[in-house]
Amino acid sequence: MRVKAVIAYDGSPFFGFQSQTSTPRTVTGALIDSFRRLGIESIPVGSGRTDRGVHATGQVIHFDLPPHWQNDLQKLETMLNRHLWPHIRFKHIAKTKGEFHARYDAKRRIYRYIFKKRAPTPFDAPYCRHLPDLNEERLLDALKLFEGRHDFTMFHKKGSDPASCVRTIHSVSIYRFGGYTVTLFEADGYLRSQVRMMIESGVSVMRGDISKDMVARQLEGERLFNTPVAPPQALYLAKVIY
Repeated sequence: MRVKAVIAYDGSPFFGFQSQTSTPRTVTGALIDSFRRLGIESIPVGSGRTDRGVHATGQVIHFDLPPHWQNDLQKLETMLNRHLWPHIRFKHIAKTKGEFHARYDAKRRIYRYIFKKRAPTPFDAPYCRHLPDLNEERLLDALKLFEGRHDFTMFHKKGSDPASCVRTIHSVSIYRFGGYTVTLFEADGYLRSQVRMMIESGVSVMRGDISKDMVARQLEGERLFNTPVAPPQALYLAKVIY
């Protein structure tokens, strides 16, 4: 039986979501270890990969259950959360259709990037980015350049070889929550480190280091002007829409 689960995780102690041969310290590695302890041999498949240090509040995964777990999903959720505490938490597990695929069936994905103008405390420093010169209006104005359907060849880390670098950014917005400023991206998909590169380009425009025209020309594939990547600890995979 196939199940669909929504999980949250603190990316700080992990080397990313995807399994790696160089280290077992990944989110998928932790999930597999807990599955094996409960007699589940299935490999979890996520809606997308997150980089080292990136968090999630709404990552979606699918995996297949052996017969002894098919009638007690609530107990399974409890046992998994006991094994994975405190860095990973299952928020929900539900039966789904046998052909469901967490990655390929996803229609849209929402990411958040969190800024803080005031100096972070030791308790929120691993989960936001300190940006004392933040100008929300100028940052949003720059980030709006990415809305629409574009070829993001010059806005992703090399090392991955996607069949296409064309993605659609449906919306970019900014809102305040308490003492934090949250940047929200909703898109049909993302390339490796694409959100972090878009964020850093927006910050560079906000600071006057580069112009909006330079970002537009880079987006059109004319010339590479800016390649820095924003720090990972402020980025969250927030929601996956099917």
